[in-house]
Amino acid sequence: MRIGRIAGAVLGALLPVAAAAQVSGDVVKLGVLTDMVGVTADITGRGSLAAAQMAVRDAGGSVLGKPVQVISADHQHRADIGQSIARRWFDVEGVDAIFDVPNSGVALAVQSLAREKQRIVVYSGAGTTALTNEQCSPYGFHWTFDTFALSRGTAAAVVAAGGDSWFIIAADYAFGHQLQADTTDVVTAAGGRIAGAIRHPLNAPDFSSYLLRAQSSRAKIVALANAGGDTTNAMKQAGEFGLARGGQNLAAMLFFLQDVHALGLPVAQGTYLTTASYWAINDATRAWSREFLAQTGMMPSMIHAGVYGSVRHYLKAVARAGTDDADKVAAAMREIPIEDIFSQNARIRPDGRVTRTMYLARVKTPAESKGPWDYFEIVRTIPPEETVWPLSASKCPLVAR
Repeated sequence: MRIGRIAGAVLGALLPVAAAAQVSGDVVKLGVLTDMVGVTADITGRGSLAAAQMAVRDAGGSVLGKPVQVISADHQHRADIGQSIARRWFDVEGVDAIFDVPNSGVALAVQSLAREKQRIVVYSGAGTTALTNEQCSPYGFHWTFDTFALSRGTAAAVVAAGGDSWFIIAADYAFGHQLQADTTDVVTAAGGRIAGAIRHPLNAPDFSSYLLRAQSSRAKIVALANAGGDTTNAMKQAGEFGLARGGQNLAAMLFFLQDVHALGLPVAQGTYLTTASYWAINDATRAWSREFLAQTGMMPSMIHAGVYGSVRHYLKAVARAGTDDADKVAAAMREIPIEDIFSQNARIRPDGRVTRTMYLARVKTPAESKGPWDYFEIVRTIPPEETVWPLSASKCPLVAR
């Protein structure tokens, strides 16, 4: 009996130590894998890093009594580099979770590795639906937008307004392919037709040949299924080619506040887009965004807002789970409600897709804008059920399970 009491006393003394040791390496380490200097640097990059750091600060800088550390790296839009960084982070540097990951090709490579290593990745900057469909993972979460949501929000509205013939200029990688396919599905389902399509390489220096093909198609709508600098360069050259004077209109399938800032309202005005957030939605988003502006020199893109919200949610899940163990944290992420200033009616589905309220926006005219960054008019609030892939059609093994 005495031995049993002694053993029990020793075990009781060790329990707090064991509980405190549930954080690996005595630090919760987060990696922001992003694009610091490339074609999407303005909408991701240092803004994504700042958003992650603000999320950690707003969470108190620690969780379960352990400090939270944020590191970052540039994947250069190369899947091999992105996967190599993620492997080093997981195997050597003790990174618990990765965030952002713009570029769908890089995201799919990281998803495969994270599934193997049983580590969490939360995608704010990637768009392909494969992340939560054919290549879903119990450790992968698609936070902000995907190509299905973008096409449902923008293409459906443009067709309804009379834009019933389309020519698509798409980026020649996973994101562009999927956005082209999803846009085609929406346009044809709404009674429109696709007059033609062409693909360009990432960071294309010249869109002349693609725009000439679009002009010759005589389609009412020339859709840009690309992102970042590729979108703004294509729009600038479309203006130089006089597409609007010839009766054709542009539809930017993925368009950001930073893109409007780079182009200027005279060029971008009237463009419709779908976004998961906007800095001026309410008092809370305005206050946070002004602080973000002070730190970065720009208002947040929806990707920046997504990184902020996803890091906050991850840290809440670690606190709920009482550990940074990926399986327990992933379960907690699915259990607890998503609550941050940019997320309305948001939840995580079994396939890892976050369903959220989104917005159809129109770029204001110069006369409508009240100053720098006052660029979007919210035309319509889009409920979550309209912008997510139906689970009944899912190929994700987690859904079947």
